[in-house]
Amino acid sequence: MTATDLRTWLLSGLNETAQHHDGPHGQPGEKPHAWWKVMCLTGLDYFSTLGYQPGIAALAAGVLSPIATLVLVMVTLLGALPVYRRVAVDSPNGEGSIAMLVKLLSFWKGKLFVLVLLGFAATDFIITITLSAADATAHVEENPYWPFKGHVVIVTLVLVALLGAVFLKGFTEAIGIAVGLVGVYLALNVVVVVDGWWRVITHPHLVGDWTSALTTSHGNPAMVIGIALLVFPKLALGLSGFETGVAVMPHIKGDLPARIKGAKQLLTTAAGIMSVFLISSSVVATVLIPQQAFEPGGPANGRALAYLAHENLGGVFGTVYDISTILILWFAGASAMAGLLNLVPRYLPRFGMAPSWARAVRPMVLVFTGTALLITIIFRANVDAQGGAYATGVLVLITSAATAVTLSCRRRRQRGRMIAFGIVSLIFVYTTIANVAERPDGVKIAACFIAAILVVSFLSRLRRAFELRVTTIDADKVAQGFLRECGRRQIRLVANEPDQRDAREYSDKIAQILADNDMADDRDVIFVEVTVQDASDFETDLHVRGEVMHHRYRVLSVVGSSVPSALAALLLWIRDTTHKRPHVYFEWTEGSPVANFARYLIFGQGEVAPVTREMIRQAEPDRSRRPHVHVG
Repeated sequence: MTATDLRTWLLSGLNETAQHHDGPHGQPGEKPHAWWKVMCLTGLDYFSTLGYQPGIAALAAGVLSPIATLVLVMVTLLGALPVYRRVAVDSPNGEGSIAMLVKLLSFWKGKLFVLVLLGFAATDFIITITLSAADATAHVEENPYWPFKGHVVIVTLVLVALLGAVFLKGFTEAIGIAVGLVGVYLALNVVVVVDGWWRVITHPHLVGDWTSALTTSHGNPAMVIGIALLVFPKLALGLSGFETGVAVMPHIKGDLPARIKGAKQLLTTAAGIMSVFLISSSVVATVLIPQQAFEPGGPANGRALAYLAHENLGGVFGTVYDISTILILWFAGASAMAGLLNLVPRYLPRFGMAPSWARAVRPMVLVFTGTALLITIIFRANVDAQGGAYATGVLVLITSAATAVTLSCRRRRQRGRMIAFGIVSLIFVYTTIANVAERPDGVKIAACFIAAILVVSFLSRLRRAFELRVTTIDADKVAQGFLRECGRRQIRLVANEPDQRDAREYSDKIAQILADNDMADDRDVIFVEVTVQDASDFETDLHVRGEVMHHRYRVLSVVGSSVPSALAALLLWIRDTTHKRPHVYFEWTEGSPVANFARYLIFGQGEVAPVTREMIRQAEPDRSRRPHVHVG
């Protein structure tokens, strides 16, 4: 394969001018699916936490594990679920809660906030890949029939690399595979949990031992509840999957209302199933498994239900359960990878903060897979060590979603819902802060991701400073009439920064342009005025509006994110639609060139003339076809 062939393969499906990115499965012809099938795709992440959640809960809360898990379930059903049902309504195309904040927060503060959230999202999804692969390896290592003991890191690296290879190949059958894996895995968990409950019911002394231990160590019921609330942040892994649940919405069959309804059914059903499994598995794990088995290095550490499957149902069933768990944990990384490929290309290239190739799936798969391999090596494939980082990413995303929903309700004057979602937001804020205080490694990892995103974003914005930022252009009938009329002779555009927009402003401007450029008359002159609405945006659509000012002066009005980009794109569009090379006239801007360039980067203005000319030069390599740029 030649370098050209490799580049073509890597950038397959890249659309250089697309403002919107539909994720890794958004290619034309992609078949939509029933909501319950799509639920299995997001369930790869959500349901697979049963592989390690009961063990982590028992290790964190001890005999209080069932009560702490009950708190988790209540927060899930009364907090996270209502929040994301609202996100599904306000962001039905798979953008997630971050898109809601983009709409609510504009300009650079909004962009910077989104970059920080993307850092936490990257933490969540990357650690999902590495944590799930590490836990799959733990199940491999603990299986009595596995012959290659002691190679945890190597096995985990192989699993992560295989996941990346699947995405490089195409990953077209993801949902079909997910349905099979989730169906088998949940069925096997039903067997393990039902058997566990039967043993609990038929051996009352086990329950007595547990309640005795509970009352001995925590005699005060109020103290029990208080400790359960304090321990709850450590169990936040059980909240994963909600952000992925809204990210996969475009794959639900039906029109927009049907997709929203299906997403709500998906979220509610998944939360209901998971809540039942979380409580029941926590009870049987706490009652049936000795506490020392949950300690690091213990046989139930990170694999409580697998331990019960082997102990109570035999080695053959336990091995079948291990295989199912290994597969769903490994494939849970697919759900996280899909989330990354859905989120990052939606925002960074559109903000001008990533190379345009970041919209292509395969290069981003290589970037994310390489990052996951590095994280695996750093953490030595340790499940417990990665739990804090995972929980931090999950909680920050849910907190941001709850905040976005609260702000949305406030904007719509829905006072009752605003108060309710505000309380939910405060709960998640507390949970996030408590988790960070207890396990600061999550914030450290997120900070590394955030720093990397900010540095790459800043450098990319500088590198792409002279790219055209316009995706589509359209003009109203008045503007088209101006161009047709002047196109019979010569199209002369005068760039004007609108001020009072009175007759004197336009007459003085024409007099200056005529004098500076030694023009004979102004009969073909059309003023062009660009208003910068949000300079932090990188890509915009241009809507050209024509108007006649003071019965004489023809003006084209445009709203964009950058004056030079709007003018350069407009000139090239006029050339292509009228088949004439238009002229544009500027006056030099006073001040330092460095300061003017900084104004252009931050505010979309500054030294307009040379930047406009450079954008035209980069967009049109043929000098004979470039519009004329005059500066006086």
